[in-house]
Amino acid sequence: MEPEPSFAHMGLDGRLLQAIAELGWAKPTLIQEKAIPLALEGKDLLARARTGSGKTAAYAIPLIQHLLQVKMSPLVMEQAVRGLVLVPTKELGQQVLQMIRQLTAYCSRDVRVADVSGQVDMSAQRPILMEKPDVVVGTPSRVLAHLQGHSLSLRHSLEVLVLDEADLLFSFGFEEDLKNLLCHFPKIYQSFLMSATFSEEVQALKELVLHNPVTLKLRESQLPEAAQLCQYQIRCAGEEDKFLLLYALLKLGLVPGKAILFVNTVERGYRLKLFLEQFSIPACVLNSELPMQSRCHIISQFNRGFYDYIVATDEQALAEPAVRTKWRKGAKTEKGKDPEYGVARGIDFQNVATIINFDPPPSVESYIHRAGRTARADNPGTALTFVTHPECPLLAEIEEALAGESTEPVLRPYQFRMEEVEGLRYRCRDAMRSVTKQAIKEARLREIKEELLNSEKLKTYFEDNPHDLRLLRHDRPLHPAIVKPHLRNVPEYLVPPTLRAIAQPLLNKRKRRKHLAPSSSRPRGGFQVGVWAGLLPKPQSTDGWRGGDGWRGGSPQILHKAYS
Repeated sequence: MEPEPSFAHMGLDGRLLQAIAELGWAKPTLIQEKAIPLALEGKDLLARARTGSGKTAAYAIPLIQHLLQVKMSPLVMEQAVRGLVLVPTKELGQQVLQMIRQLTAYCSRDVRVADVSGQVDMSAQRPILMEKPDVVVGTPSRVLAHLQGHSLSLRHSLEVLVLDEADLLFSFGFEEDLKNLLCHFPKIYQSFLMSATFSEEVQALKELVLHNPVTLKLRESQLPEAAQLCQYQIRCAGEEDKFLLLYALLKLGLVPGKAILFVNTVERGYRLKLFLEQFSIPACVLNSELPMQSRCHIISQFNRGFYDYIVATDEQALAEPAVRTKWRKGAKTEKGKDPEYGVARGIDFQNVATIINFDPPPSVESYIHRAGRTARADNPGTALTFVTHPECPLLAEIEEALAGESTEPVLRPYQFRMEEVEGLRYRCRDAMRSVTKQAIKEARLREIKEELLNSEKLKTYFEDNPHDLRLLRHDRPLHPAIVKPHLRNVPEYLVPPTLRAIAQPLLNKRKRRKHLAPSSSRPRGGFQVGVWAGLLPKPQSTDGWRGGDGWRGGSPQILHKAYS
């Protein structure tokens, strides 16, 4: 009988093992178990593993171990940049920086890391790079700019190169930057290429940077198994039904826990936020128009439980690779947008119970990355996709690609009787009429102005006063549209009879949370919802059901039993 894999048997430095233990990692994930020993042997790696499987630690641990061994060598005296991690988005750069800092908690003097991907002036980053941190994290364009500006040199020092979310580096328009970067690298260095999918772009990168690599194509599905991730599709007669359905699910408390609502355009994101505001349902927006500091702060506070809902714009998925490449060549982008923004890809949103594709993703890769924001590690999750008749062919292609050779449907039909919520339709129409094009335009301008102010505060005052970050919220109502008071609560007579026992109208039960603790400290109703559905086991005690994100039991599956 083979011993159970553990980090202790990998020959890692004691300080690194101490940091791993503090993070609560009892044993390596599958990708970590396979990749770390090979990386420690000095081999180049081409690894594909599904999102949320621990890819970041799979390359960060051997990178840190290598640097610690180098520092212990009596032959090495000079401080130099020996590790480079290239990421497609600034948000992912921040996440990688945080992970490496957590892993170097007990050896931070020996291994220093700097992130240059942020939207900070290059002159402010130059002094940091002049101190030659051991690891530099950044987008290809920003790293290339520093190399060309002579504030960074890698030709004689680079030893380990990592390309994280490699399938996105080309599609985000970094092809020319990557080719130009190679001119600044030494002839010999170790490379790790990590990806959630093996696309043509990944194969092209393999030819550029890898030398006789070991390919790890783990025998696992691109998404978690059905027991962990429940995937549903909801057929809607039209756009109005989408808004009505979302209103019913959120306002009646049928989607417990935290949720990410994905849309395909910035305008669509603000329309949805303003629509939810009509019913006093607070939500943050996350898109490329917001400042980098604000985007990272929103994600951080969402992970800490301050917000329940994020309306995220997955814009990059819509542009063709050729169009994106033009961004890097100097062509104009849409005014105010950050071409290095990406929220559906690689970002570790924590304890997300449900993702809702309010707009269906345009490709199977986009679906995988969106659905990968939930059911991470061993946590359960649900993915709901709203689809109208014109969008059905696109969803059918995605489902076919996900199913592979399986005959079982991947996206099961979500049994929801729209006639049961017809009583809410007039309220939905009232709210939709209030959200005009002018209101959306005003909301975008107001949000950007406020977040620009917030971003400056984050950069200065909050550096010295970290505790005051709690006072800065990103889900405040914008109110460019007239909010009608009668929409705030749902009268009991409008709640469908079959749902009255379980529905929890949010603002009938809950006071405004302005001065309350984060939602992570408050129980939900997901336990009773999930158990009532008969789809989740009833625990012997409630203690086992409460996690860092509140009640985890329950999901949109509940309506199956309600209407059966």
